[in-house]
Amino acid sequence: MNEPGQGTEAVRYERHGAAAVVTIDRQHRRNAVDGPTAALLHEAHLRFEREEDARVLVLTGAGGVSFCAGADLKATETMAPRLMSHEGPMGFTRLTPSKPTIAAISGFCLAGGLELALWCDLRIATETSRLGYPERRWGVPLIDGGTQRLPRIVGLGRALDLILTGRIIEAGEALAMGLVTEVVAPGAHLERALALAEGLARFPQRTMLADRRNAIEGLGMTLTEGLALESQAGPEVFEDGARGAERFAAGEGRGGAGAGA
Repeated sequence: MNEPGQGTEAVRYERHGAAAVVTIDRQHRRNAVDGPTAALLHEAHLRFEREEDARVLVLTGAGGVSFCAGADLKATETMAPRLMSHEGPMGFTRLTPSKPTIAAISGFCLAGGLELALWCDLRIATETSRLGYPERRWGVPLIDGGTQRLPRIVGLGRALDLILTGRIIEAGEALAMGLVTEVVAPGAHLERALALAEGLARFPQRTMLADRRNAIEGLGMTLTEGLALESQAGPEVFEDGARGAERFAAGEGRGGAGAGA
């Protein structure tokens, strides 16, 4: 979809090996999302789920100045029909992907943009990144998972600090609290995210996806319930594990080779 007068697609879907790179490109609005852009993000998510050889989704923003500044507050009328949608106002924030996702962050990652980043499993941010919920200042609520995912990632105390104060934090503090996974040099966020994606794609997929699913679904369970969930991974996963153990015994992966993507 072309933005009027901008001559570019608001959302690009590109394949880089095993990774599907989804880029928000509304640089004239700091990559803020309006209704049509949210619809395109949802379409990109559906495409990622359909493509079996797309093993990791990398979400980023064009231009390097802003990952995403949130919902476009100058186009709120275009977001209204999505407020109660099953998918989420920002495109897919009320859905849980079946495969790993990585946010490649540079510059401003604010409001609904931070909620998009929190939707991802991992977050790679540049030293210049700034993250937070400044919409607190204008009475705009968090409705794209921000009140639910942030406490799960950084703990309730740190989450309430950001949710209540609306303060914007730098990448170093975000790393220290566990909000971002890794901080890289300016301009290196997408390259690092793609390298990480390729590393994840090389792992045996069924066991990795089962472990990922159990970690996500078991979070709100009691320990007993979570252990029962984990035990239900299925015979095919255990078979994969047995074959992997045989490869390790034969010398593959000794000393951590191939670990850490």
